[in-house]
Amino acid sequence: MKHLLRLGILTLIISGFLTGDNVYRNLRNESFSTGEFLEYRVHLGFINAGFATLHVSEDIFTINHRPCFKADIIGESAGILDVFYNVRNNWGTYIDTASIVPHRAYRYIAENRYRKNEIVNFEHSTDTAIVSKLDKKTRELKRKVYYPIPHNVQDIVSGYYFLRTIDYDQMTVGDTLTVAAFFDEEVYHLNIIYLGKDEVKTKFGHINAYVLSPIMPENKLFRGTHPIKVWLSNDKNKVPLKIKAAMFVGSIEVDLKSYKNLRNPLNFVD
Repeated sequence: MKHLLRLGILTLIISGFLTGDNVYRNLRNESFSTGEFLEYRVHLGFINAGFATLHVSEDIFTINHRPCFKADIIGESAGILDVFYNVRNNWGTYIDTASIVPHRAYRYIAENRYRKNEIVNFEHSTDTAIVSKLDKKTRELKRKVYYPIPHNVQDIVSGYYFLRTIDYDQMTVGDTLTVAAFFDEEVYHLNIIYLGKDEVKTKFGHINAYVLSPIMPENKLFRGTHPIKVWLSNDKNKVPLKIKAAMFVGSIEVDLKSYKNLRNPLNFVD
């Protein structure tokens, strides 16, 4: 009997290595779940520039033998901007429900005449990203390119959801959070500063928020010490309520327009 027990334990350990489950971290996520829908308005002052939606599918998908959320960000230009610069972009990712890392990401970009279609598969057991370049019109596979990536790397979409799992109450003003990300066939180490807490006025009422600012390299596009600021709701959701980018041509703002199926109630100011 003892021999059988030891054999059973050894089998479980070996099977864990074979399936690669040991390579995955386990993050606590109380912030989002299936069915969440967020809609945003992008504007320059009173001028509408576009709209964006963030949607987590109602279904759970299996990628690399792991359960995944399917999250899509869709951005569209609007108003006068749509006449001169037409945008129809879809960024999507299958996100591991336990480790909040991406297993498969895709980009379907249409900006005026520019097109870019690609799918990236993340093999976390070998720390490899496989970029499949697709035809601009048919989306048929043209070629694959392999890249080494850091462990627990994020893509753009999964990185946003990862930031919503952080406990900002354990951080102090000025603390920096570093996130490894794979984007446009390169690895970046993004540094994000925690600026503290604030109160945000929204169309739904005043909401308490955490304020974050990604550290930007010197460039001719943004101005100021913290040119980009993000306000996340100060509750379990950590929903982006507002984004403000100070640019030399003016300030672009992104405001929450509507929401459905949040996992927790928003923290409104009494």
